[in-house]
Amino acid sequence: MKLGELKPAVKRETKKRVGRGMGSGLGKTSGRGHKGQKARSGGGVRRGFEGGQTPLYRRLPKRGFTNIHAKNYTEVTLTMLNKSNATDVTAETLLSEGIIRKINDGIVILGTGSLDKKLNVKANRFTKSAKEKIEALGGKVEVIEIV
Repeated sequence: MKLGELKPAVKRETKKRVGRGMGSGLGKTSGRGHKGQKARSGGGVRRGFEGGQTPLYRRLPKRGFTNIHAKNYTEVTLTMLNKSNATDVTAETLLSEGIIRKINDGIVILGTGSLDKKLNVKANRFTKSAKEKIEALGGKVEVIEIV
């Protein structure tokens, strides 16, 4: 290292301290300019405001609806069930083993992939193919009702 190769330490920028006198460069109007809506306390426009023009969310037609009573099931495939070490598989065991992240309104077992071992599975729903594949290996399927 030579004297000419020295560089200053990397400094983080300090927070702007506005309204602290004319000498700071950010005194008086505190970087807001003169008058107008954005210069006022609490001033500014809401999200989606287009200067008084009818905003996009009102110009576009409404489509469909969201069913507030719909159940959101966590999908579990047979391939995912293979990763489980438990013989009696429930939503709680899958959650504790880290196979699923969230139970939501319940779990549904899908017939995707193949199952290698005999399992007793308790879930809220099963697809027809999943039920057949589990029972073909001698496993049991138990449907749990949502409370």
